This record gives sequence, C-alpha cells and structure tokens, in this order.
Amino acid sequence: MKVKVNSIYRFEANGWDKFNPCGDLLKDGDLVQVINLPGAPKANTMGQCYVRLVGDSSKRFQMVSTGSLVKQ
Repeated sequence: MKVKVNSIYRFEANGWDKFNPCGDLLKDGDLVQVINLPGAPKANTMGQCYVRLVGDSSKRFQMVSTGSLVKQ
C-alpha cells in the first residue's frame, strides 16, 4: 500500500510490525501522521514509512510498515 506524506492513518499492526513491535509509542487503533525526515528514506521506500502520533507533543517518531496503516 502506498501512503501520502502528512496524511492521517489508523495504525493496525500487520505481521511484520507484530514481529518487530513499536515499543511503547504505538498501539493498535492509534491515529498517526506520515512524515518524511531529513536524511532518511522517503515514505513508501521498501514498504516502510515514518509516522508520529497525532496530538503527541513529544515529537517522537517510529518507522512502520505501510501495510499497517488504514486510511481514515
């Protein structure tokens, strides 16, 4: 699945993200925004992208599989 930068998606961990859990940042059902980071691969490269939690002021981010994102 291809995702668009700055779009909002619901995170539902697929097999890869369940095998490599996102730690304490993301849980199934969380709303996330796709972002591009300077010096990092752009969104959709090898089926991965960086996301940040919507409404989180800590500015933390996580790399996830694009297959784990469901359009809102």
